[in-house]
Amino acid sequence: MKPFVLIATRPEDQVAETELASVLEFTGLDPADLIWARLDRDPFPDLPLDEVSGIILAGSPFTVSDPVESKSPQQVRAEREIFRVLDQVIEHDIPFLGACYGIGTLGTHQGAVIDRTHGEPIGAIGVTLTEEGARDPLIQEAGLPRTFTGLVGHKEAVTSLPDHATVLVTGENCPVEMFRVGTRQYATQFHPEMDVPALIERARHYREHGYFAPEQMDEIFAALSEQTADQAPRLLRAFVTHFAR
Repeated sequence: MKPFVLIATRPEDQVAETELASVLEFTGLDPADLIWARLDRDPFPDLPLDEVSGIILAGSPFTVSDPVESKSPQQVRAEREIFRVLDQVIEHDIPFLGACYGIGTLGTHQGAVIDRTHGEPIGAIGVTLTEEGARDPLIQEAGLPRTFTGLVGHKEAVTSLPDHATVLVTGENCPVEMFRVGTRQYATQFHPEMDVPALIERARHYREHGYFAPEQMDEIFAALSEQTADQAPRLLRAFVTHFAR
């Protein structure tokens, strides 16, 4: 099998390594079949994209819609590399699945409006397939029900999509929880690469990053601990089984 690539942009080593472990768990991939590309510090690997099965872009503390002058050198470097990769993904129709930060970057690349209108605090929410979502082959491969629980926590989101993009999943407060461009490029606002324990651990690392009020952390974590969100991660396994070659 040709390998998959995980694009990571988390500068914190411990968080990045935990994210890698989650992606390996939910995709079912052997570590030898997943190339880990940390674009916050390194260029994208020098490999022809026709030699990979697909690309996964995980979440990030970065916010793509922030003014350029406010972005760190790490973020500027990462986004320059991501947009260069997305040029090739679209041109060569490479399977792509972006999570959270992935919806902002793919959306920006494709002409969507990304802003802070529909940000959501950390939590577990109900999301619903659209009619197009129910017919989508990746979602069908994942066996997702019409309504399922998504784990969220984001400052920015899609406000509007270009005409060539298709909304697959929607939420009560965030109208675009998942979309597709073409037939093989996907992005989600919710996190399919995490379960509830992983989200709690991630949130603990980012308690001062503005995703929630730090003094409410224990209350938020207690509420999260009562939730189950084991359906969305099926998308990662489905992405691998559907596009492996």
